[in-house]
Amino acid sequence: MEYVTLRNGVKMPVLGYGVYQVPQDICERCVLDALQVGYRALDTAQSYFNEEQVGSAVQKSGIPREEIFLTTKVWLEHYGYEQTKAAVLESMQKLRTDYLDLVLLHQPFADYYGAYRALEDLYDVGKLRAIGISNFYPDRMVDIASFARIRPMVNQVEVHPLHQQSEAKQWLEKYGIQMEAWAPFAEGRGGLFTNPVLTQIGAKYGKTAAQVILRWHIQRGIAIIPKSTHIERMRENLDVFDFVLTPEDMEAIAALDQKQSVFFSHQDPAMVEWFVNMVEERKGQHDCSKEQKSW
Repeated sequence: MEYVTLRNGVKMPVLGYGVYQVPQDICERCVLDALQVGYRALDTAQSYFNEEQVGSAVQKSGIPREEIFLTTKVWLEHYGYEQTKAAVLESMQKLRTDYLDLVLLHQPFADYYGAYRALEDLYDVGKLRAIGISNFYPDRMVDIASFARIRPMVNQVEVHPLHQQSEAKQWLEKYGIQMEAWAPFAEGRGGLFTNPVLTQIGAKYGKTAAQVILRWHIQRGIAIIPKSTHIERMRENLDVFDFVLTPEDMEAIAALDQKQSVFFSHQDPAMVEWFVNMVEERKGQHDCSKEQKSW
């Protein structure tokens, strides 16, 4: 395994296993499979609703906790100083750990300054080994990097061959913040797995297009957290450290950049409203649940 060194000296595996959209009923098995084949970094989030399954798998694996780099993310409804602090401590309980290697703010909305101050204080007392942000575009990133007491160490964003984020990467490097890709395969959109440029490059090395994509990220210095529910694919995704793309390969992949998201823009007001509505709906569900318990 190769590592990236965060700005505070903490080493993070450059390739980890992500559990976004991994259902609760198979998540524990998937994480155990990932750990069995050699992954030592795991990425979950409060909004994935599978932290408990991840924590159970880590405990059952028998692998010493200090050998696993564990990341979770705080969701919007828990933003604000006190709420974030409580939510992170609750995540630790679900993950069955007394510290986390990395905690990120999941979205750049609501009271992210209050939330980030909570991360800073938890970092100060050793509950968190590293802190950061997710989906913060360069403007928001420069904002919090400039005015927060502790500069973020990671920014987890959308980056893949169709949306290469070259400008954002330059800004992150300027501020010493590690870029991490939450969807290195773009979830297969745009025909990436069968793209002729990627498949032809892969054929030279006896690798798949998916392996070429992962290798491309690694050579750009970007951390990645590919997801799969199949152990054979997990092995394949991990088998990317025995070949090196040439400058010509990298240039050919660079030409695939469409310079726009294949998902959505966090700067689209309608999208911001969508996030607001999601938070309000969850609050409503939570309030209803509390009322039912009081009956």
